Amino acid sequence: MTTATPFRHRLAGFLTLAGWALQVTSFVIPALPSPLVSALLWSAVVLMWVDIPRRNQLQAGTLALAGLSMFIAAHFVYGANIDVWHLLDGNTFVVAMLIGVSFIVLIGRPGDKGPPRTHPVTGQRGAAGTWLGVHLLGAILNLSTVFMVGDRLERRGPLTDPQLLSLNRGLSSAALWSPFFASMGVVITLAPGLDYASLIALGLPLALAGGVFSVLELSRRFELDDVAGFSLAPRSLLTPVILATLVMVFHYRLTPALTIVSIITFLMPTVALLTNLLHGWPATRRRLRQHTELRLPAMRGEITLFLCAGLLTKGLSTLVDAATQGDWTLFPTFGTLPAMASYLAIVASAVAGLHPIIGVSVLASMLELDANHQTLFGFVALASWAVGTSVGPLSGINLSLQGRYGVSGYRMMRHNLPYAAVMSLLVLLAIGWLARGL
Repeated sequence: MTTATPFRHRLAGFLTLAGWALQVTSFVIPALPSPLVSALLWSAVVLMWVDIPRRNQLQAGTLALAGLSMFIAAHFVYGANIDVWHLLDGNTFVVAMLIGVSFIVLIGRPGDKGPPRTHPVTGQRGAAGTWLGVHLLGAILNLSTVFMVGDRLERRGPLTDPQLLSLNRGLSSAALWSPFFASMGVVITLAPGLDYASLIALGLPLALAGGVFSVLELSRRFELDDVAGFSLAPRSLLTPVILATLVMVFHYRLTPALTIVSIITFLMPTVALLTNLLHGWPATRRRLRQHTELRLPAMRGEITLFLCAGLLTKGLSTLVDAATQGDWTLFPTFGTLPAMASYLAIVASAVAGLHPIIGVSVLASMLELDANHQTLFGFVALASWAVGTSVGPLSGINLSLQGRYGVSGYRMMRHNLPYAAVMSLLVLLAIGWLARGL
């Protein structure tokens, strides 16, 4: 299987793995030069660039060129000193976390590929099971859960619109609170002083409200009597619960100096390695090699987007600081109305085809936030990410559903517009509640 993999793909996979390994090593040896990590990751991006879909190339290329142009303008127009050595460091921390999380798929043996042997759960119960299963499992296992659940449902026939919408909304809504999502990694990096407990207190109820609305709306718009859903068994939750517990133990007891993002970055691959070693070193080596040569190069789209968005963010921040001498921000005070306007602008840009990370990164580069306002910014970023990825035709989840199951991203967008409208109303109310004490 791996022998047929092009050498360029294999090399990109090993460069990506090496970038992750250096990032983890820097947790122990902080003096390790961070440009080494970015050099490895960007080298993998260059190798895999021709394999990225053209529209993704256009988006990522535009971000990178815009970021570089801003650095050039900051230097030649405003005389800013550019730290070329750290020019490409933006979002490498988040990319390392994404790489680490990808190893979760190696925990345990591949599932049964045979036909289903049980009677499917249908109706509202089936839709609720699919949403809840993807949400709970996806909160830790990320995008791989969509394929795990979707492939199981597809054994009974091509996926229908309500099944696809349940997969889409179940995963995207987990961005409201899950510490294992790239959204949380980006937000914590941009606003390290935020109060995570406050984000969970708002994010979890909002996610649940999105699930309830989805089940009621899908049962009203579609005939669900013959639509199979995912049956969530307690055993399915065992791995996510264990992983979440381990993260909390490391964060509060073993390595309190490390952020949750850092812990996830090294812990997920470690758990995957240890569980595979139970089956012997030859099998473990084979699975690790397949993951490095196949799965890591397959992440080229999201890795490229995050790195290019990071370059844009650093470029824009440098240009704004140089032009204003650090005395200008987008909003004098990031209160209720600015937060609401920012949320709506990021979701609108997602509908237009931009990934929410772009809007979130640009917004962060133009704000000066104290600890309280960092929490408000964090909620705006997570909420716009959760809603924007569900409705955005070019978001990762919709592109993945399109590539795997053949559904158009714009079709998903049209179906999700009512959902986005209702969720946005709830988000705006939550912003007003959160900002009331600022």
